[in-house]
Formats: sequence, structure tokens, C-alpha cells
Amino acid sequence: MATFISVPLKKSSEVDLVKPLSKFVTMNYPAGEEQTEYIRALEELNKLRKNALGRPLDKHDSSLEILLRYFDQLSAVEPKFPFSENQLCLTFTWKDAFDRGSLFGGSVKLALASLGYEKTCVLFNAAALASQIASEQNLDSDEGLRAAAKYYQLASGALLHIKDTVLSALNREPTMDISPETVGALHHIMLAQAQEVFFLKATSDKMKDAIIAKLANQAADFYGDAFKQCQYKENLPKEVLPVLAAKHCIMQANAELHQSILAKQNKHFGEEIARLQHAAELVKTVASRYDEYVSVKDLSDKINRALANAKKDNDFIYHDRVPEVKDLANIGKAALAKATAISPPLSQKFTDLFEKMVPMAVQQAMGVYNQRKAETVNRLVGTMREATNLCNGVLASLNLPAALEDLSGDTIPQSIAEKSRAVVSKGGLQSIEQLIRDLPDLMTRNREILDESLKMLDDEETTDNELRSKFNQRWNRTPSGDLYKPLRTEGATFRSKLDVATHADGVVRERFNTNCDMITLLCKSEGELNAAIPSANPAKTLQGSEVVNVLRSLLTQLDEVKREREGLEGEIKAATFDMTANFLAAMEQDRSINEEALSLSQLDQQYGQYNQKVQATLRTQEELLGKVQTAHQEFSGLKQSNSEANSREEVLKKLASAHDSYVEITNNLSEGTKFYNSLTEILLKFQNKCSDIVFARKTERDELLKELQQSIAREPSAPSFNAPAYQSNLAASAAAPGPGAANPTPAPRTVFVSGQQAQQQTPQQPQPTQAKVQQPPARPPPPSFTPQGPTFNTGPVPPAAAAPPGGNPPPMAPPGQAQGPPYPSYQGYPGYYQMPMNYNPYPMGYSMPYMPYQAQPGQPGYPGAPPAGQPYPGYPQQPPQQQPYYPQQ
Repeated sequence: MATFISVPLKKSSEVDLVKPLSKFVTMNYPAGEEQTEYIRALEELNKLRKNALGRPLDKHDSSLEILLRYFDQLSAVEPKFPFSENQLCLTFTWKDAFDRGSLFGGSVKLALASLGYEKTCVLFNAAALASQIASEQNLDSDEGLRAAAKYYQLASGALLHIKDTVLSALNREPTMDISPETVGALHHIMLAQAQEVFFLKATSDKMKDAIIAKLANQAADFYGDAFKQCQYKENLPKEVLPVLAAKHCIMQANAELHQSILAKQNKHFGEEIARLQHAAELVKTVASRYDEYVSVKDLSDKINRALANAKKDNDFIYHDRVPEVKDLANIGKAALAKATAISPPLSQKFTDLFEKMVPMAVQQAMGVYNQRKAETVNRLVGTMREATNLCNGVLASLNLPAALEDLSGDTIPQSIAEKSRAVVSKGGLQSIEQLIRDLPDLMTRNREILDESLKMLDDEETTDNELRSKFNQRWNRTPSGDLYKPLRTEGATFRSKLDVATHADGVVRERFNTNCDMITLLCKSEGELNAAIPSANPAKTLQGSEVVNVLRSLLTQLDEVKREREGLEGEIKAATFDMTANFLAAMEQDRSINEEALSLSQLDQQYGQYNQKVQATLRTQEELLGKVQTAHQEFSGLKQSNSEANSREEVLKKLASAHDSYVEITNNLSEGTKFYNSLTEILLKFQNKCSDIVFARKTERDELLKELQQSIAREPSAPSFNAPAYQSNLAASAAAPGPGAANPTPAPRTVFVSGQQAQQQTPQQPQPTQAKVQQPPARPPPPSFTPQGPTFNTGPVPPAAAAPPGGNPPPMAPPGQAQGPPYPSYQGYPGYYQMPMNYNPYPMGYSMPYMPYQAQPGQPGYPGAPPAGQPYPGYPQQPPQQQPYYPQQ
């Protein structure tokens, strides 16, 4: 009765985890101690996979511990790397544990770029190994019973977990062994076996019969459910169903046995006999049908002894009425076996190799947060820079402060001289021209990287479409067009950014061309600059006027506003806040991250005060510029107006504006260069991503092509067909000997079917001619030995039938047999079968009288007829008609 079902292990192909994951680490984490630690952890993970899947595992706790540790490590690393077909693509290949896949029913092997698939298969192996360890336990000891119950419940829980999660973990149909139907059936088997172990433990501990009966009844119920679940699972081994059916009956018999003991204690002797009779019928069914798989001899003897004693006591003493089984009260149920919940970590020795690495959800949230933060910073800085440019433009249009410094009319204003020195110190015209020449090369390099990346996707997608059109439904992997949609969207975003940057470069270049002459003038020496500026009549009378003092005071205040903005810009750029802790806390609490709410709240808290300061500077500048314009009108009215003064003021305005344009163009070109260089790094990562997924798709394509080639090779070349009837008739007539053949025709070597089948076959036999009727076939020579096997004679064998024992081999069955039970063959003549009673060798409907036999030359004649009731000498006697040789149904 100690027959338990265990699950075979799945086999996996080798996978290198270090190379692709290391590439991701080096691309996304800065070089240093942290990066080195992560790469070292990846090597440990790869080594752990080899230990768990790359070698045969012993049926021991230590082997199960390795599997569970690897599963826990996968669960921990899954949220920290972007495992997917279109990002970090790792292909895992596993074979069907039951190896029943074929061209028409499932697949023996499946390769998927899914870490969820790897986790599912590893958990399946953990369940399988747990079932094997449980089946190896010594159930005669308490320790063995406890261990078996523990491992069966673990296996049941793991299989149930797979049933609930396998379809969401995979993006295509799984192999038969991990399909929800199969693992659901295996889960019920493991649960039933765990319940049986609890029954054995209760029996060993000699608990009350009422409890034992309920445990056994529940086990029978579990086995019945498992049998129903497995009834149509053709991929399971053939011995599963008989074992489950036998266990169902055995557990039911045990429940009835212990309930009968309880009935005896309650003096319900008729019920005791009824339950024992039912139990005896159950074990008899097992013994007759499933004795090959499960032995019930001990249980049968125990039940039969109890039944005999109960009947004896009832017949002589109690005379209690024995009720029908259907009238007996139902036995209760007690379910102690429960599937172990799967909640990582499952291993007791688990340590997260990537504890310091945050999950991908947090990384993605941090990426979006950093983007929101950059947008906030750029908006604030951009607002201040626009305000400063507006201020400079207004002052340049009013020729301030140069108009106040140029009251002499014949020297370079101090502000213009400072602007000239600033332009020269920054590289002058050559520097800005070099930046302008570099931009197209940087832009072209980025476009080439992007085009090459998208071309890889295009080429692979073209190949995939060609194979899909060639193989149709057989090409059952995800279409490349669907898989590459996120990458193409990302590529389109990069291309639009390059287009915008190219347009911006043109605007900057046009602005430089507009201000090139004035910038060139600012780069000259002081003497050349002074000579290029027209001179004007002096306006020294305005030196001490009130309006000049007011304008200078307002310009000083504007300069203070500009310096305040520069300080604010530095503070805004330097402000940092690590949102990792907030996102991790939100993920632990809610199992999800509301990034938008958390980010906006933090950004408002962090940059709200800076926004208020920026707005204050804008209002201050607006007030000051209004006062400057009013004071400048009064100043212009006091100045002596002439054409020379106007020309000089116009040149000074252009020089001031050229300086501002030079600074802005230089900043724009520097930012453009930085943008292109940063985009180059991003595009190289994008190119690596495209290269990785194309390589993974190529590997998957090669595997699928190999499987298709093998499948096509196994397919029949053409459908089966029947040869024309005339070919068979001609072949038969050509092979049949003529009437005058020298050799005698042997008796037909066929298995005779039942009479009805013979009648159905009669019309297909050729009609005998008159010559054939007159010449019956020659009989075979009589045997020269006594049959060694049992005969079917009812009377004694005559002495003439006896023969010295020969060395003939035992009779052999013919190579092919027709449907129906075979007739016994003659000893010594394999293939010659005894004729059934009333056998007519001419079944064609002829009723002609028997013609005397005419012996052929050189052939001995037939012996004379034997005495009445005696067989021919040397032939075993025909069995009587009332004892046909049919196996009893």
C-alpha cells in the first residue's frame, strides 16, 4: 500500500547570465565599488544556476535547498533588471518533464525570453524534487512521516502556485507539463498523498478510530478528485490512473474498517458487518484490477478476519440486522493536509545578492522624477535667463549704460571696453566658429547610430515576416513588428529630438551671421575699436545733472537683480533630493508607486521657494525698467541732438547687442555640443539594446527553425492510400499455385475469428472450381511426438497417440493475430491451429458429396478411418464442443 507518485524533473539548457546582465550594470551604474560588487553578485547568481540546474540532483534536503535558493534569488532579482523581450532579453530553454510532446500534441521543448518562465520551471523542479524526497522517506518512523507530509504539502503548494501564475508569467502557450490543467492535477495528487501520510501517522500513533476514519475518508476524497483531474491527461505516465483509483478504494476501505470498529464499540453489530463487507469488496476490486501497482494483501487479510469474527458473533450471539451500504451514515472528513503557501524567500539560507540595487519600478520612478526635476529647473532657469535677456535688450536699445559713460564723445565707453575684453577672453570669433563647425559632425554621428540601430530591427523584422509567410501557423512566436513597437517609438522620439536640434542649430547659425560683423569689431584692439566708433560733440554739461544720477542708480539696481538671479540659478541647479527612500517606502506599503503624486509633492516642496524668488525678481525688474525708460526720455531730451551723436549711439547699441548675442550664441552652442554628446551615449545604449534583442531573436529563430525541421522530417510525405482491388487479385492469382502443382498446399496459417466474422469474410474468398473440389489439399505429415502442453481430451489417450518425447521447442505464437482470442495450436507445429468445432474447410456454400481421394504419384494415401469415437493416430483429440478454449471474460 506504500505506493506513492513522484514527479520527474524538467531539464534546462545552459544560459550565461553574466555577460548580458554585466553589460546592463556597466551601462546603468557608474564605475566604482558599487558596479564591481554587482558584477561579482552576477557571477554568484550564474554559479548558483549551474549548481541548481546544471547537474543531477540527489533526493536530499540539500539539493532542494539549492533549488529554493535559486528561486528566491530570481524572485529578488526580477524587479531589479528589465527582463523582457524588447529590453534585457535572456532566452531560457526547458524540456517537458514527461517528454510526451509531439507534432500534434504539445512541444517537447520551449525557449522563452522570460524570467517568469525560468521561475515557473525552477519552482516546478522544486515541487518535483520535494515529491521525490517525500517518496523516499521511511514511513515506519515518526520522523519519516513528518518529513513526507512536509514535502508533499510543499510540492502541492508549489504546483498550485504555478497553476495560478503560469499564464501571466508566459506570453505564449506553455508545455504540457506546466500547463494549468497538468499542474492542477499534480497538485491534487500531492495533496492526497500528504493526507494519506497524516492517516498513516494517526494509525501509527493509535489515535481514536473515529479520527482515523475521517482522515482516511478525506484521503479517499482527495484521491477521487485527483483521479478525475488526471482522467484525460494523456501526457502523464500510464501508471498514474491505476494507482489513484487503487488508493481511492484503499482509503475508503480503511475508513470503513475503522468506522466498523467504532460501530462495534457502540454495539451496532449489523453496521459493523455491512462496513466490513463494503471494505472487503473494495480491497477485492483493488486486488483484481490493480494488483500490479498496489498490494493490499495485509489489509485484505485484516478486513477478512474482522469480517469473519463479526459474522460469527452476530450469527451465534447478537442476530443484528445487517443494513444496506446505501443506508449507512456518512463518515465524516478531517482535512489535515494543506498546500504550503509560496511566498519568497522559501530558503532558510537566503541572502539577497543585489540588496543594494533598487527595483526597476523604483529606478523607473526615479528616472521620471529626475526628468520632472530637470523640467522644473530648466523652467525656472529659463525664466530668469529670458528676463535677463529682455533687460539687456531694453538697455541696449537705449544705449545704456554706454550713453551715460560716453558723455565725452571721443573715448570708448567703459561698458563697451569690458564687453570687448569679455568676448576676447572667451575665444572671440574663432571659438564660436569652431563650435559651429563641430555641430554638424556631432549631429551626423548621432543620426548614423540611430539609423544603424533601426536598420537592425528592420532587417530582423523582414526575415521574421518572410519565415512567417513561409511557415504560416507553425511560426508561432511573437511577431517582430509587435515586439519592436516600444523600440520604434523610442527611436521616433530620438529622431524628432534630432530634427528639433537641427532646426535650432540653423537658428543659432543665422543669428551668428547677423551679428558677425559687430562681434568681429568687438574682438579688435582698443585703438581699432575706438577708431571704428564715430565721435560726437561732447555733452559734458550733463555730467552732474539729476537725471544722469537717477539713471545710474536704476542701472545699479538692475545689475543687483541680475547678480541675484545668477545666485538663484546656482542654488536651483545644486538642489538635490534622493527620492529612492520615498519610492521604496511607497512600494512596500502599497505594492505600487504613484510616482506623479509623490514627485509633484516633493518638487513643489523643494522648488516652491525658488519659484517665489524668481517671480519677485521679475516684478522688481519690470518696475526698474519702467523707471529707466521714463528717465531715459528725459535724458535724451537734455542731450544735444545731432547726426554724429546719433550715429555714434547707434554703433554703441549694436556693439552692446553683439556682446549679448555672442554670450547667448556661445551658451547655445555649448549646450548643443553637450546635448549631442549626451545623446550619443543614450543612442549607443539604444543601439546595444537593439543589438541584444536582435541577437536573442536570432537565437530563438534558429531554435525554432531546428524544431520545425525536425517536425517536418517526422511528418508523412503523403496521406495513406489503398491499392486498387485488381492489383491485389492479380498478385494473389500470380502467387497461387496451379491445380497441377507438384508441392502440396499447406494449411492456412491464420488466426481464426469468430463465426460471425468468418461469415463476413466469406464473400471475399475465391469461388472453388470443380477440379479443386475433387482434389482436396494434402494433409500435413503427422507429428512424431507426444504433446508437451496440456490437452483438452476428456478421455484417455490411446496408446497409438503416444510417441517418444522429442526435443521440439515449445509452441510459438504466430507473428500476427486477428482480433479475438486465439485457438490453441498443435504442439510442435507453430502456426497450425486447431479447428473450432463444426469447422467447414469449404465455407463457400457448396454441399457436394465427398469424392474419393485419388492419390498423386509418389504421395502416400490417407490412412483408413479410425474406429468410432477415436481420433486419427498421432493427432491430439479435438476438445468437446461444450469446452471451447476461450479466456473467461
